[in-house]
Amino acid sequence: MAGLEIVVEGLTKSFGSQTIWADVTLTLPPGEVSVLLGPSGTGKSVFLKSLIGLLTPERGSILIGGTDIVRCTSAELYEVRKLFGVLFQDGALFGSMNLFDNTAFPLREHTKKSESEIRRVVMEKLELVGLLGAELKLPGEISGGMRKRAGLARALVLDPQILLVDEPDSGLDPVRTTYISQLLIDINAQIDATVLIVSHNINLARTVPDNIGMLFRRELVMFGPREVLLTSDEPVVKQFLNGTMIGPIGMSEEKDEAQMIHEQAMVDAGHHHGGVDHVEGIIPQLRPTPGMPIRQAVARRQERVRAMMRSLPLSAQTAIIDSLAELDEPAHSGDEPSGSPQAVRI
Repeated sequence: MAGLEIVVEGLTKSFGSQTIWADVTLTLPPGEVSVLLGPSGTGKSVFLKSLIGLLTPERGSILIGGTDIVRCTSAELYEVRKLFGVLFQDGALFGSMNLFDNTAFPLREHTKKSESEIRRVVMEKLELVGLLGAELKLPGEISGGMRKRAGLARALVLDPQILLVDEPDSGLDPVRTTYISQLLIDINAQIDATVLIVSHNINLARTVPDNIGMLFRRELVMFGPREVLLTSDEPVVKQFLNGTMIGPIGMSEEKDEAQMIHEQAMVDAGHHHGGVDHVEGIIPQLRPTPGMPIRQAVARRQERVRAMMRSLPLSAQTAIIDSLAELDEPAHSGDEPSGSPQAVRI
């Protein structure tokens, strides 16, 4: 069964007189991986915390399994939270507990499982994230990447239908960021959970998600299937995904028109604009590791993209047709799982 759909309507959040974002409306499709992007300070983590009821928006609704968590009772919110697994930026591990007890904590807190059953589940999740043999280590004795994976094991221990991941690349080098990106894809292939990743990592945004959203200037600029966002001519989306200075995003979030004209003139004169090389077409999405199940999310997304094709610019249609043709080729994943994935060393 696919993870739960999350429907956000007209969400507005402020701190005092400062509006963080206003009238955010989107639907996270069930069982798909979505990424929420945006420059630093645009409220991405605030949005994540709102989805699990840690922060209460001033207006709007968040429907999860038919429950509006903005207006529900404390008891209802407690039950809804059991559907979530959350990986915070630093792993949020208890420093005085070893990795086994950190991972076991939600099971001991929220279930009546026996210690033998808890051990079975915990060891299964630690193996999933490549931490077998490290279960007796304390968080202070391991690397940042290992703490990330331990936090992920704990987030998965209650078999969540929704997985929220806050800045998985924070503190990691590019190679280890790729490993954890692959791990998230493999987990989605196995449990078909709805995944939302908050990030500003360009490579992750291009290669991991089924859907991409972009926060900027206190609003949601766009949200939709990866094929649509990766071919978008929306200036802020295009600038962010290419990591260039040319566009509306500046050092203090946004630029005035005079600055944009000046920077474009510098580019026209041959001055390097920074960022990555512009990539034509749609970069292939990460696929599950060989031996993993086929990700059901891909077929669901393809069907949605094909339904909206005619509403897109011709150049986007051409790129999407080429991309969908590649996806239609046989994947290297098996039809059946073959046990746990190989351990990754982060």
